[in-house]
Amino acid sequence: MQRLYDFLRRHPTGVDSFWAVVLFGLGMLQVAGGYDSTGERLTALPTVIALSAAVALRRKWTVPMLWVTAGTGAYQLLTGSLPNPANFAMLIVIYTVAAADVPRWVSRTALGMGLAAPVLAQLRWGLTGSNSSHGEKIFTIVMLMVMFALSWVLGDSVRTRRAYYAQLVERNQRLENERAAQAQVAVAAERARIARELHDVVAHNVSVMVVQADGAAYVMDASPELAKEALQTISGTGRQALAEMRRLLGVLRTGEPQESEDYVPQPDVEQIEVLVEQVRAAGLTVDFAVEGAPRQLPSGVELTAYRIVQEALTNTRKHGGPDARASVRLVYFDDGLGLLVEDDGRGAAHELYEDGGADGAGHGLIGMRERVGMVGGTLDAGPRPGGGFRISALLPLKKQQH
Repeated sequence: MQRLYDFLRRHPTGVDSFWAVVLFGLGMLQVAGGYDSTGERLTALPTVIALSAAVALRRKWTVPMLWVTAGTGAYQLLTGSLPNPANFAMLIVIYTVAAADVPRWVSRTALGMGLAAPVLAQLRWGLTGSNSSHGEKIFTIVMLMVMFALSWVLGDSVRTRRAYYAQLVERNQRLENERAAQAQVAVAAERARIARELHDVVAHNVSVMVVQADGAAYVMDASPELAKEALQTISGTGRQALAEMRRLLGVLRTGEPQESEDYVPQPDVEQIEVLVEQVRAAGLTVDFAVEGAPRQLPSGVELTAYRIVQEALTNTRKHGGPDARASVRLVYFDDGLGLLVEDDGRGAAHELYEDGGADGAGHGLIGMRERVGMVGGTLDAGPRPGGGFRISALLPLKKQQH
């Protein structure tokens, strides 16, 4: 049954043609037995053919079939061809016009034609016979007008329901598009976060390894013990970098932090001192101090603080020069954490901290700003009076509401 229903929905013109044939047969029965002369039969024949065709093509050419139906009615009035069963097509066509996606004036015109048809027919033929009273004639006109009005109202209600359904479909499609757009934004944000994590892990650890490798190569012959220490530092730094990479990749694969000896915990504020010691071992002089009472902070704030210090010290090694010195200050406030990282080196080129660098060399500072923005904090980065570079940040304990 469902297959039959689907077939009929896919072939509306075929269904209409079937009913047109039925209507044509009923009309021809009226023509064959309901008229007294051959002339009347010949006059009625075009009416039956035109109205049957209008039913067959009503959904394919809705508006033209309305004019065909109206023209056929006018033809009957002019020739005096009596109404027959084929005139039922007028109700069908009016319903179709009201239900179709046509201009409203066309639909209202069809309603007006339907309401006028019983009155014109009564004036032309006297639908209940010449012996009928005026009350019977008026009753007949009213009943016919009600039939035409009901046909139009039923069609218009179908049109309204279709329009409402179309709005629901459009709204659903719009919501799906919005969800897809939000998903793309979320993916882009996640990719940016992953890029920041990878940059921080790789840039810091690789820079330490490069400095130690250069130092080892320089003292290899003169001081093998120092070269050995440098190689051990390279080995430890490489293992740490691999551990952090495994942690990050583990989160990406499962969505949950991995608890295993192969993974390291997410960096926090307490590990900044370890980071400073690592940088000192790489040859950079760093002064480290903590002010205020240390306490537990939100994980996002702690990771942001660690990454800012890590990136700042990495930049000092890259751009500060061989004799640069750095200082790191952590200040615990009642409502947040303050960071100040300074060095007395040459400093980075202006475009690296101002524009991010056309060649991507300034992505570290861009990542800092993005991290600080995610926790609702503020960041100031730029050259220090008297030489060197300064990075200061204020990280609130609660993300600011905008």
